[in-house]
Amino acid sequence: MALPANPFSPDAQAGKVAVVTGASSGIGRATAQLMAATGWTVYAVARRAERLQALARQCGVRPVVLDITDRDAVVEQAARILEETGGQLDALLNISGGALGVDAVADADPDGWLSMFNLNVVGTLNMVKAFLPALRANGQGTVLNLTSTAAEAGYEGGAGYNAAKFGERALTETLRLEEAENNVRVIEIRPGMVRTEEFSLNRLGSGEAAAKVYAGVEKPLLAEDVAQTVTFAVNIPHHINLDHITLRPVAQAAQYKVIRTGA
Repeated sequence: MALPANPFSPDAQAGKVAVVTGASSGIGRATAQLMAATGWTVYAVARRAERLQALARQCGVRPVVLDITDRDAVVEQAARILEETGGQLDALLNISGGALGVDAVADADPDGWLSMFNLNVVGTLNMVKAFLPALRANGQGTVLNLTSTAAEAGYEGGAGYNAAKFGERALTETLRLEEAENNVRVIEIRPGMVRTEEFSLNRLGSGEAAAKVYAGVEKPLLAEDVAQTVTFAVNIPHHINLDHITLRPVAQAAQYKVIRTGA
């Protein structure tokens, strides 16, 4: 019996179209790069035009400058993308997300909570609503949402981000139930500690504070590690659904247990 073709070789996914959000940095950028390397035509979505243009020059993605929390802009750009592809879309990868602050519930800033909810939940909702008809029409469409281990358990100082990621998890699990009859595959990826250039910096507001998050952790996950997992989940045959994947560095045995052995 002949072995099946390697779905991760260059051009193995040629002819397929994906939209990837959060593509200007971190996990989103690494995902767009790796998807393009396996042959996908990638529409890379983010707010920062210069970064998207640099990514396009590097690996051939098609840049889409867009704030996913702007519902009207999402509808407009979705229509433009689908017009360009002749209505084809094979996968929507919602990688955008983020956290703000580490306040206790008693000291919480409601505006910060709303910002996190809008980005992590409403932004994902906007993208799903805009592209779902094309994914249904495809017959083998995929939605992949990047949540977090923060969607699995609360932790001190994390309530706002927990609430947002629990919300995105709920959206994802419900979408899977609702779209199974349309053969739309719905995948959730839940990373733990990932060292990227912006996540902890944006959350904590200073490079010094961000560095302490990873202090002494020999090998936290990197954006490329998560991108490999995301790309694997999307590239395997469509009848295989990885409902959710939790990935952490070995040093992070749980949300509350991290081995710190370095200086």
